[in-house]
Amino acid sequence: MDLNLATIQAYITTFGMKTLIALVVLFIGLKVANILVSIFTKAMKKKELDISLTLFLSSFLSWLLKVCVVIAAINTAGVQTTSFIALLGSAGLAVGLALQGSLANFAGGVLILILKPFKVGDVIKAQGFVGTVEKITTFATILKTPDNQVITLPNGSLANAPIVNINQESTRRVDFTFGIGYGDSIQEAKALLNTILSNDARILKDPAHLIVVGELADSSVNIIVRAWTKTPDYWGVFFDITEKVKLEFDQNKISIPFPQTDVHIHQ
Repeated sequence: MDLNLATIQAYITTFGMKTLIALVVLFIGLKVANILVSIFTKAMKKKELDISLTLFLSSFLSWLLKVCVVIAAINTAGVQTTSFIALLGSAGLAVGLALQGSLANFAGGVLILILKPFKVGDVIKAQGFVGTVEKITTFATILKTPDNQVITLPNGSLANAPIVNINQESTRRVDFTFGIGYGDSIQEAKALLNTILSNDARILKDPAHLIVVGELADSSVNIIVRAWTKTPDYWGVFFDITEKVKLEFDQNKISIPFPQTDVHIHQ
């Protein structure tokens, strides 16, 4: 009886010590986890990431660290956690397979928000669409097209395909091709084009604009014009210069050929 009592007392003492150590591990571990989450959250805010992404990642990290601390505390108390970890891993795998598409979109959203290939307000070309970025969420990016359509692009496919950021840079090059007749003066046409570009205040002086003969086509001599302007002025310059060239060419009797076919009949 004394032996059994001594054994019970030793077991209680050992169990009590393990439980006490486990509680200490749990207490200190949770404190450390909260500190790490706080440091992580501050770092994310300094990077000016999307607030919803910051909150989600902070919450995810908090739960992950707390689960690790609890498992460590249980293991310290002498309870076998191998089966519990295996069950937790199986459950995570099942959830991951069920939410495969959503997780791909989430991962794509994280990459977009961290790497920032574009931001809200940028005009981008992606997935066959062109539009202004209205909103970036963790799962999708919302575009508004010039004709006021709203396009929702899943971040998974968006992050794994080419993205053209149209107005990320402060300047853009405007390209034109103007055809003149073979009987017209190339030098006169180039001089008129140079005058039109020089008189437009929106055309930048540096880099200088370029006016060259680019092709001797079937029915026209094609003159290539390349000029630089500020990005917000791109379409205004494109439309205005195109109209001015037509008016100036008409006024100076420089023809703009159109496709035509000559038919010769032999008797």
